Amino acid sequence: MITKTEIITAENLPQCCEILAARDTDLAKIYRVYGAPPLWKREATFATLVHIILEQQVSLASALSAYRKLEQKIGTITPENLLILSDEEMKAVYFSRQKTIYARDLATAIIDGKLDLAELENLPDEAVKSELKKIKGIGEWTAGIYLLMALMRRDVMPKGDLALHVAWQKLTGAAARPNSDDFLIVAEKWKPLRAVAARLLWHYYLSEKALPAKKADA
Repeated sequence: MITKTEIITAENLPQCCEILAARDTDLAKIYRVYGAPPLWKREATFATLVHIILEQQVSLASALSAYRKLEQKIGTITPENLLILSDEEMKAVYFSRQKTIYARDLATAIIDGKLDLAELENLPDEAVKSELKKIKGIGEWTAGIYLLMALMRRDVMPKGDLALHVAWQKLTGAAARPNSDDFLIVAEKWKPLRAVAARLLWHYYLSEKALPAKKADA
């Protein structure tokens, strides 16, 4: 069973941030300037996994647009409803051919009982990753985001998240942006709160990105 100490909640997120800020001067800068990050909690559902698949290698805005188009087309996003759509209908709601295959494989695995999302909630992090990665199109990043945002695990760092790499380079003034493997090595120092560190870095990335717009409005 997964215990409360392994889960991020709205109540314990600020305290977790304070722990990291006390240990890491760079993360302390984020916390001091921007405060605690949003919880960014998602439901542990098929729909959330489809949304994360849509977010692979595209902007969040593009992924959200496709997700909303799908929602408008089929209503509740369930495996059964998604499998009704033809290739043309999937393309019309902004799914690429590749992501259509991924979403259908995921839907079929759930319907056939090969993947039980409810069971994942009680499995250790690595076991969750192992089960999710059996599905075509779900790799380290997608499984990591699901663990971090849907299952709310505390000690997950999604591999290959460009925004995290960019945020870290800017925050620390590093000459080069870390690659996926190098960044995972950097993240070791934030154990057992790597998912909280990720939230702080995303918070920094988005807050800094919004600054020019705020200045322009002033």
